[in-house]
Amino acid sequence: MSTTLLRPLAFCAALTVPALIVRFAGLSPSPLLGLLLFGMAVVASSFVLAWAAEAAQVDISGGLAIAILAVIAVLPEYAVDLYFAYTAGSNPEYVAYAAANMTGSNRLLLGLGWSLVAIVALARAKQRTGKSVRELTLESGYRVELGFLAIGSLVAFVVPTTGQISLLLGFALLAFFVFYLWKVSRAEAAEPDLVGTAATIGDLPKHLRRPLVIALFVFAAVVILACAEPFAHSLIATGTQLGIDQFLLVQWLAPLASEAPEFIVAILFAVRGNGAAAIGTLISSKVNQWTLLVGSLPLAYLLGGGGTALHLDARQVEEFLLTATQTVLGVAALLALRFPRWAAWTLLGLFAIQFALPGQTARYVLCGIYAVIAVAALIRNRRHIRSTLAAPFRNQVADSQATPDPAPASSAR
Repeated sequence: MSTTLLRPLAFCAALTVPALIVRFAGLSPSPLLGLLLFGMAVVASSFVLAWAAEAAQVDISGGLAIAILAVIAVLPEYAVDLYFAYTAGSNPEYVAYAAANMTGSNRLLLGLGWSLVAIVALARAKQRTGKSVRELTLESGYRVELGFLAIGSLVAFVVPTTGQISLLLGFALLAFFVFYLWKVSRAEAAEPDLVGTAATIGDLPKHLRRPLVIALFVFAAVVILACAEPFAHSLIATGTQLGIDQFLLVQWLAPLASEAPEFIVAILFAVRGNGAAAIGTLISSKVNQWTLLVGSLPLAYLLGGGGTALHLDARQVEEFLLTATQTVLGVAALLALRFPRWAAWTLLGLFAIQFALPGQTARYVLCGIYAVIAVAALIRNRRHIRSTLAAPFRNQVADSQATPDPAPASSAR
């Protein structure tokens, strides 16, 4: 193997060694040191997972690829969140952490991930063409993912309405996720567009590539499963020690660490001029969050000794409502399968404002702002609403309404 491949793999592996030694030797580092060591291991293994998952697309296609990649892509984030939910079964204080991690990762993906990728892609398009670019155009096939996300985001309002995530809702969301996998597995497989380390792995001969990809999957999964629990404990203990709001620490730092590889890969696609594909990938990740992640929380809670519903307090209800309204705005803005520049800056701006305006009133005001802009976007894109909601249930993914109006990949002023 070339040094081009060995160097990043060896670097990531080296970053996991201290955490594994501490974990399996039964050592007890200080909360801050534990946060650094275990967080570093989770991030490093997340990069390994991202490379392996992308490279696996060379050999795996159809439903099997989608099923594996869907689980692999979210494993770092879900390992931490499901641990919180499982522990909440015997320690009610952890319910808040499970909710915080879920809502944080969800809003981070859309508010920061979607918007930054779109802004970078639009800037790159302007650099190439010399013209101001207004929007990104997505392929018509993403109408299906957008339809699943639209339905998932509407169902999500059940949580703040009832103040709980019931086991029944969890099973319904998990079933919807399985249906999503089945639906997209029927789509025609596309040739993967790999970059960086993933491309280097993908270019290896088959007899080297396949064993390496399997080994990377196993290695990353072992590290993540070994470090998820101590990483979560270190997060909470560090917040207590430093006087930081533990809820906010769990809500933003842990998801940012686990989603860093996905963000970086998406931004690399955008820099290479393939921003529409990057946005499409992040839409799929958003579907996974609203179905697989939310649906798994009450099940993990039950297995941990809790009841048949994960009950939320007022703060958690507000966070879920804010997250759901943000998602509705994201869906409404993309109904025409175009990501306009105004939507990217609006999502990023509202995401940033929430940190400057903490408190219950501010959260409800933000919900109202998201809702008003979403309604305006829905009115503007109203002719695409029916086709989007029907897309998951159609035999044909694309129809005359599911395909954007004929236009260049990026419209320019």
